[in-house]
Amino acid sequence: MLSILTINVQAAALARAQNLLTWLLQRDDHVVILTETSNGPGTRHLLTGLRAAGLFITHQPSPDGDRGCAIASRIPTRPAPHLTAGISLPGRAPALTLDTDPAVAILGLYVPSSDRAPAKLTKKQTFLTTVTDTLGRLPTTDRANLVVGGDYNVISRNHQPRYPGFRPFEYDFLDALTALGLTDVHRTLHPDVQAHSWIGRAGNGYRFDYLHAGPGLLPHLAAAAYLDQPRLEGLTDHCAHSADIDVRRACGRGAGTGSAEAPLTSRTSSRRAAE
Repeated sequence: MLSILTINVQAAALARAQNLLTWLLQRDDHVVILTETSNGPGTRHLLTGLRAAGLFITHQPSPDGDRGCAIASRIPTRPAPHLTAGISLPGRAPALTLDTDPAVAILGLYVPSSDRAPAKLTKKQTFLTTVTDTLGRLPTTDRANLVVGGDYNVISRNHQPRYPGFRPFEYDFLDALTALGLTDVHRTLHPDVQAHSWIGRAGNGYRFDYLHAGPGLLPHLAAAAYLDQPRLEGLTDHCAHSADIDVRRACGRGAGTGSAEAPLTSRTSSRRAAE
């Protein structure tokens, strides 16, 4: 199994980043998408600690201090610039290809948040448009084994509860991913569950964090869950979101180790879907 986790780290300060790192290293996810990274000491601690534990890090800090996204992988990776060419904020959209069989590509996203301020709305809309335009230009073969995941900062049209204030372009983003053949992993495996990954101050639940998989991976989706533990323990203000996909490794865990066609091993820790 290929295990993938996405978690918003809420631009963790150093003390909270230390606890987050401990939690992440207690797990054995093959790929971790970290959203809302920063240029501060907390993010540096997280990435340094993951790298020291043998994970491969893909991260492009934003020169203007904007929040971003990083990917950590236990599996050797190679760059995937074709997945990000043209995206307006590259620091929010790292991409890579995993050394798996079939080769699985990963695109992490931290979509800008917004309120009614025109500049923020424009920033968000431009980012979402450039992401879908870039994905739309890819050959269908490149989308077949693609996983897109992260904090999209949007909800679906049929989200429960319903919330006013979201703009048409925000709903359009999830529709565009579906039109491109990218499947909402959790919704596919748990069609009757309305998951929430972020809880507002008033106790209102929103599903902002997602994993989408290409059509080549659809028959191999094995599990998906929202994990409350990091939010309830104060590690971040989001639930983590995990998925397992039944693919095999082309080489062993870690650089230069293992044998050809070695199977990926799945986590043994229990998971539960958010209600």
